[in-house]
Amino acid sequence: MNYRNTIILAILLSPLSLLACDICGCGVGSYYIGILPEYNKRFIGLRYQHKQLQTHLGAQGNVTPLTTDETYQSTELWGGWNLSKKFRVLAFVPYNFNQRSSQASSGAKDGLGDIALMGYYNLFTKSTSFNSKLLAHSLWLGAGIKAPTGKYEPSERLAVTETPNNFQLGTASTDFTLNAAYDVRLNDLGVNLNINYKINTANKYEYRYGNKLTTNALMYYKFRLFHQLTFAPNAGILYETANKDIENSKYEVDVSGGHSASLVTGFELAMSKFSLGANYQTIVSQELANKRAKAGNRLMLHISVPF
Repeated sequence: MNYRNTIILAILLSPLSLLACDICGCGVGSYYIGILPEYNKRFIGLRYQHKQLQTHLGAQGNVTPLTTDETYQSTELWGGWNLSKKFRVLAFVPYNFNQRSSQASSGAKDGLGDIALMGYYNLFTKSTSFNSKLLAHSLWLGAGIKAPTGKYEPSERLAVTETPNNFQLGTASTDFTLNAAYDVRLNDLGVNLNINYKINTANKYEYRYGNKLTTNALMYYKFRLFHQLTFAPNAGILYETANKDIENSKYEVDVSGGHSASLVTGFELAMSKFSLGANYQTIVSQELANKRAKAGNRLMLHISVPF
């Protein structure tokens, strides 16, 4: 049986994506994915993410004349392939657009981000009857790798030491992810639980972004309309926590790491020839970069074609 609404996180998502350089979802390397589009064998599509971050905050998180507003956008080619009933792979090729502005200056950069590949194994898929309803659940375990294809500028870190090392197109490091995704569904009402752990390595400039744990739970309901269309609204919570970055194998970066919690609302719309979806993440709690950074709400849109 194919469970098409399994959520798999890579930075996601980053979401994610969707991540300390990607400080709790902002910056590069966000692997929050959200609910996957419906597909039987393969799909390919485009995904757009928009995130905001304030840096150069005061010691208590207050806005100062030096405070900088940063915007991170990415347009991503992504796809999935069910190699068999037990194995599937996902791939992500992002193109990033970064902007920042303050009272004193402004800047922008855009270019290819870090390409990522993830593989998953279906530990089990089971279904049974419960009060005349279909009860189905599945568990996927996976691992992934991120290649250092995006441009990293060490001068960003050297020039400004009191702000997160976020304003990069890539990390210049090869990083790894471990993932678990559990889906349980009673007829058309379902819940997805996900865990993603990102393991970062030091880049050639002796900078290592902090490892990050991302967990989320989403509840969804599938409305089947006109025998041709499936509409699935969903809602849940996303929690992210990141260790501090490390320089020269031993020095912790004070303005890094932290944690945040977000409420997630979204929808998925599927027809036989295409799928589209969106989700909005409202941050309800955060403490980032020793209170020197504050993340804004985030948006993700996608469209995909199964084949």
